[in-house]
Amino acid sequence: MTRAYGKKPASIKKQISAGGVIFKNAGNDIDVVLVAVKNKTRWCLPKGLIDKDEKAEFTALREVKEETGLSGELIDKIGDISYWYFLKNENTRLHKTVHFYLMKYKSGNTDDHDHEVDDAVWFPIKEALKKITFKGERYILQKAGEMIEKREILR
Repeated sequence: MTRAYGKKPASIKKQISAGGVIFKNAGNDIDVVLVAVKNKTRWCLPKGLIDKDEKAEFTALREVKEETGLSGELIDKIGDISYWYFLKNENTRLHKTVHFYLMKYKSGNTDDHDHEVDDAVWFPIKEALKKITFKGERYILQKAGEMIEKREILR
């Protein structure tokens, strides 16, 4: 069997990440933080790769702190999303799974986000749901809002 144009078939790799929805009470509303990447063209939830021998919950807290400048208290797991993407320069297809956790804001300032993101901004949750770029993360954010309301965490 010959390969088209002599190209090597893409390799396939798995990635596992963790991230979170960090929230706070904003009067009659719930505020959450989104991070901007790709020259502020994509708004998403903070997340990152799980290090070897690291628990997903710890990764979620660490990545939220790094990408938003905020510390949070872990409340519960929201859920997982999975998707595929392609790294052209490495000729690799990646299957990524992200574990998301709900976190209540404790301290910090979004101005202290790291260099991996362009910006970290608090939004009312309804505005964040409109602003967030990816459908899977919109689902996670919506589920987080339902969890907050159901559990009356803000009181």
